[in-house]
Amino acid sequence: MDQEKQHDIALMRYSVISPVISGLPETYSSLEAFYRDASKKGTFAPDGTLKHFAPATIERWYRNYRSGGFDALIPQGRVDEGKPRKLDDDLQQQILYLKKNYPRMSAAAIFRQLQDNGSIKSGDVSESTINRYVNHLAVQLKTTTNPDMRRYERPHINEVWCGDSSVGPYLKTDDGKKHRVYIIALIDDASRFIVGIDVFFNDNFVNLMSVIKSAVARYGRPQLFNFDNGRSYKNKQMELLAARIGSVIHYDQPYTPTQKAKIERWFRTMKDQWMAGLDIRDFHSLDELRGNLLAYVQTYNQSPHSSLKGMSPQDRYFSEPNLFHRLSEEQIGHCFLLEIERKVSADSVITIDQTEYEVDCRFAKQRIKLRYSADLKDLFVVEADGTLTPIRLLNKKENAFVKREKVHLCRGEE
Repeated sequence: MDQEKQHDIALMRYSVISPVISGLPETYSSLEAFYRDASKKGTFAPDGTLKHFAPATIERWYRNYRSGGFDALIPQGRVDEGKPRKLDDDLQQQILYLKKNYPRMSAAAIFRQLQDNGSIKSGDVSESTINRYVNHLAVQLKTTTNPDMRRYERPHINEVWCGDSSVGPYLKTDDGKKHRVYIIALIDDASRFIVGIDVFFNDNFVNLMSVIKSAVARYGRPQLFNFDNGRSYKNKQMELLAARIGSVIHYDQPYTPTQKAKIERWFRTMKDQWMAGLDIRDFHSLDELRGNLLAYVQTYNQSPHSSLKGMSPQDRYFSEPNLFHRLSEEQIGHCFLLEIERKVSADSVITIDQTEYEVDCRFAKQRIKLRYSADLKDLFVVEADGTLTPIRLLNKKENAFVKREKVHLCRGEE
């Protein structure tokens, strides 16, 4: 019996004896007369039915209240509560052995094993009986299979940035087509300040990198990125990027959204406040929608936050100006380049996304490392000393008029 039901029963009992708690009313010649009258009238039980209790029962309630107060009216549980009456000592010992040696073994698995070894015959003991006893053992042994999840908050800003993406509305562009919108955001753990956010038609690493690049350019790098295991976040390019800017990546365990609860909670707030009041028909391009979203984010960053003791995320974030680890423009330009390897053809050509590029003839037939911007406007060969040498699009017609330099087997006087 749960606590609420116990209290409801105690309140019902109290309502029956309450007329005589302050003293016997003049309408009754004795307490026995009150008990008989109360029994005859009856009282409504917690389930809504009218009950008539025996005068002796009502007398016992009154005596209990006089000796122990209201708590004495609360019904007590069974003296054998939690003890399995259908499980003999041998079955109890087997279940105890299995739970001690295999703590993650479920009650269903234990029930099947006891059936398989003949300890339980069909119809003698139900699985629910085993389950109740297993729960009883968990209390006794002080064991649990529940994960140890605790709320936490980093003490300083820029220690952890948590990133994630969320689906947005469908946006109808000027060409009449509808496109699903994706929102990628980064939140600082200590301050709840949104350091980076943007809207896209695709949820991929290139778009994530653009959000990170914008955030790092404005606020510097974090010590740690906290991401889930999605393909946009867990890949070689992301690991290289973090290593170049001097950050570490922590990937959450699969199916544990609570490990990035702050960004999940922020997306819910965004949907309740911004998206719920949005008339998407007023927007016809990502730029228009982006401007509206950034205006909302600015308002959010400047609004008092209950978990920050009344401070706004912006005030909290900028309260520790000594913790901004900024990068130079040159560092940002080099760090936020993608990296791939390609085999150079005999005529010094490589292909990226079905587009041909020309490299120096000294790289012919070699495997080289390339670094390039996401929009493919800047492409470089990584030299042996780490320097970057630009490469260009292949121009076959121009090459038809370029004078080739002959390779001499030996040099001598002419």
